[in-house]
Amino acid sequence: MDRHIRFDALHNFRDLGGYSTADGHRVRPGRLYRTDSLGKLSEGTPDWSRFLSLDIRTVIDLRYPWEIDTAGRIPDDPSFAYHNLSIEHRPYNQAGLGPEAEIGPYLVERYLEVAEDGTKEIRRALELVAESAKADQPLVFHCASGKDRTGLLAALILGLLGVPEPTITEDFSLTELAAPALLAEWKARNAGRTPTWPGFGRAPESVMRLFLTALRTRYGSLEGYVSNALALDTEALSATLRTTLLEPRPTTWPPLTHRKATPADAGLLVHLRDSAALWQLAHGIDQWRPGEKDEAHFIHRMREGEVWLAHAGDHVAGAWELWWTDPAAWGPRPADAGYIHRLMTTPHTAPPGTGRRMLAEAESRIAAEGRPYARLDCLASNPRLRAYYESAGYTVVGEQRAKEGGLGSPYAVTLLEKRLA
Repeated sequence: MDRHIRFDALHNFRDLGGYSTADGHRVRPGRLYRTDSLGKLSEGTPDWSRFLSLDIRTVIDLRYPWEIDTAGRIPDDPSFAYHNLSIEHRPYNQAGLGPEAEIGPYLVERYLEVAEDGTKEIRRALELVAESAKADQPLVFHCASGKDRTGLLAALILGLLGVPEPTITEDFSLTELAAPALLAEWKARNAGRTPTWPGFGRAPESVMRLFLTALRTRYGSLEGYVSNALALDTEALSATLRTTLLEPRPTTWPPLTHRKATPADAGLLVHLRDSAALWQLAHGIDQWRPGEKDEAHFIHRMREGEVWLAHAGDHVAGAWELWWTDPAAWGPRPADAGYIHRLMTTPHTAPPGTGRRMLAEAESRIAAEGRPYARLDCLASNPRLRAYYESAGYTVVGEQRAKEGGLGSPYAVTLLEKRLA
């Protein structure tokens, strides 16, 4: 499942379903959505039909009334109730900030202001979420870009559901995937000008991590904030949300199928890799960064080797690249191996064991070419990934201390190899 739902006018519409809780449940898909401004929707368009098809019954607009007057609100429709709850009370202009404003500390201070100024509105928003959950009706909440005010409310909801903090920070950072489109939209509204603040539209996981740390420092915990600042019965609210919005994790999954990717899949592969990169960063793994590989990279790899996609039913579960030479890491070699690169799964929604099954599929493809070895590499500074590959039967056979991967500076990688039957 890709939690981004495609709209023409909206760039950051996401389903909060599929996230796992610490006690082994998961958030029900199709019940909670977060997005950028629904004021960009117009009646009689494919976007409008797509929105109505989600059967949403409650819309929470977190923007100022003057923002709604300027940019518009979602069209009226009898299928849902609309609520304007402006949780921010002190306006600030992110686009006009100077480059000296450090993104993490600056935004965290603004989020704390919102958390303390907007207690009445935040309280009402959480009550509406609980009411919708008890009625088993889908709900969506949004601000302008679906990042700051929306991210704060999403963090509170996910925290009350028992979703671990790294996942909450990862959910916040998924706006990074929409940031280029949000920036282009801002430029189009402002005669092509560029914001003076380099952090405009950005949502690095460090911002939400710092905010949750600051909230704990000030209130003891996220639950302490809900109890003391919002004057809500946190235990009762959390119980309501967990009872209505959580479900057991699946015990059965569709079988994996595999197909060779085509150039038409390049955008999907970029999205999948960047999503995996954000998951890594939120979990303290410094391996990939969003934006490092574009569509041209994947199209080139299709021409030079193979790129494969794995599907679980109708949903993409993962992908990998298969190279037939890899001189940057392994130097000149005879044609005795296939080289596996960019093994990646869809965070939270791929069936358990997808990575291992994709490895096995890649190995079978290499063996079918009559090559006796599967080879791969990982950053020398990533022992968790090295251990994963070793558990799959790979053996460390060396280290390349200065691999040139096209990112501007050489880096050290551990070389691993597996003899194929």
